[in-house]
Amino acid sequence: MNNIAIRLMYDGTQYHGWQMQKEMQTVQGTLEEALSRVCGHNVKVSGCGRTDAGVHAETYCANFKTQSRIPPDRLPLAVNSLLPPDIAVQSAVIAPDGFDANLSCIKKEYTYRIFNAKIRNPFYSKRTHFYPKALDIPAMKKAAAHFVGTHDFAAVRSVGTETKTTVRTVHWYEVESIGGMVELRACANGFLYNMARAMAGTLLYVSEGKITPDDLPNLLELRDRSLTGPTVPPHGLYLTRIWYAGQVGEMMGSL
Repeated sequence: MNNIAIRLMYDGTQYHGWQMQKEMQTVQGTLEEALSRVCGHNVKVSGCGRTDAGVHAETYCANFKTQSRIPPDRLPLAVNSLLPPDIAVQSAVIAPDGFDANLSCIKKEYTYRIFNAKIRNPFYSKRTHFYPKALDIPAMKKAAAHFVGTHDFAAVRSVGTETKTTVRTVHWYEVESIGGMVELRACANGFLYNMARAMAGTLLYVSEGKITPDDLPNLLELRDRSLTGPTVPPHGLYLTRIWYAGQVGEMMGSL
């Protein structure tokens, strides 16, 4: 039995997140149905993370076990012929037996995209967060620097999933404005439930002057979710990069 790792991307607009849910359309459920038809047996997929309803993935990794002899290089075309247009498998490789898309992931990058203009763009309505007020980019960059490092991030997570610890290491948090598009890119060894969206909302609070950049260290130390910014809407969030070692890392293009 082979352990197959696949790289895919999806527009999460029509889905209730990645993870399988009863009577709900999910990315995992849609993918498993297509893979099961291609492989000729029931396929269960393990994904690299639980993206929420409406969240997108420009890069995503999943793995599954199969006895099918279909060559990995032919798998993407076969599966894509059965998938809807908003999900696409890009590549596949035979991974080591112990590889797990979630547990083997070294770090992830999420990007939150804000369309910052006075007039909304209908083509961005489900793929960015429309924010008509002028953003204070320098203040947001200064505040974002305080997220970097190993901290307890309980102040920027929602209660929803159990976790042994709320301590995470953020490798970088970049704020970039190009034209009317502002991108907030956070890379960490792991993310808590709604952490990326709460961090983005906190930076919007900084831009609005509701908190100052220098407030961030103390707010993180207090671990009080009510003192930081809101959880911004999901449709502006993308999983943009993930890192693995070895052959899977080469396939993902991150190492």
